[in-house]
Amino acid sequence: MDYGLLALGLVLAVAGGLWRRSVAARTAAGQSGLKKQRVWATILLVAGAWCFVEKGLQLLLGDVPGEEFTVDIFAERIDVGGVTISATVLATWAVMAVVLVLALLFRLLVVPKMTDRPRGVQNVVEMCVEFICSFTKTSVGDLGDHLPSYIFSTAVLMIGCAAIELLGVRAPTSDITMTFTMALVTFLLINYYGIRQKGIGGRIKSLAKPTPVVFPMKIISDLAVPVSLACRLFGNMLGGMIVMDLLYMALGNAAVGIPSVLGLYFNVFHPLIQTYIFVTLTLTFIGEAVE
Repeated sequence: MDYGLLALGLVLAVAGGLWRRSVAARTAAGQSGLKKQRVWATILLVAGAWCFVEKGLQLLLGDVPGEEFTVDIFAERIDVGGVTISATVLATWAVMAVVLVLALLFRLLVVPKMTDRPRGVQNVVEMCVEFICSFTKTSVGDLGDHLPSYIFSTAVLMIGCAAIELLGVRAPTSDITMTFTMALVTFLLINYYGIRQKGIGGRIKSLAKPTPVVFPMKIISDLAVPVSLACRLFGNMLGGMIVMDLLYMALGNAAVGIPSVLGLYFNVFHPLIQTYIFVTLTLTFIGEAVE
């Protein structure tokens, strides 16, 4: 049966390729109305190629053994020199090391070549810096240059942590300890900028507006901010990881190509959305503290 499907996939792929070539030739000759045929020929070609590759790998490598599907909220721990460390901590260190090396190379190779009239890479860099500064100031006003730097660094770290999942490593942002640490830093920044702008007395008074009755509720609301941020990011990133694992388990031997396409969303587009949400919420809470 496997050999039959292998042959069927090859026949479909060849037929789709020949059909697509015929459509392309007729289109070049000036014949119109062939768009649907081109689409169906492409579908036939891709489906046949996928069936051929999937069955070919199955015949060469054998069946993929079934595994029990389990989800761990906390990442596995690894023994490093007698010290037990979370795998996500090691992954975070790896991402930070890569970012630091890239930053060092950028400082040594790009920054010394910057000129008063930007061009090339300098144009791109200045556009990114201006966007981050403008985005930050639009949300919270001018609070200095340190906040845009923190926002940019956080975004780069989160994107790097998501990208490492493409290598088969659990994303650090799918670990509650990582997301809670990031949310705790946001909580400290909220109060730091609130106190810096208003003073300790002004910060306390702002929690008692419009009436002192809401003071306890404002305290609880502020304390809930890091919990909310951490759980939101953790839940979304863990959900994406679970979906991909379920997909691999459900497809089994057929997990060829399809997970890669969906991975573009769950490992690229989805983390970008979560990064934007986390950064936006951080700026929103800081803006509320300083207004």
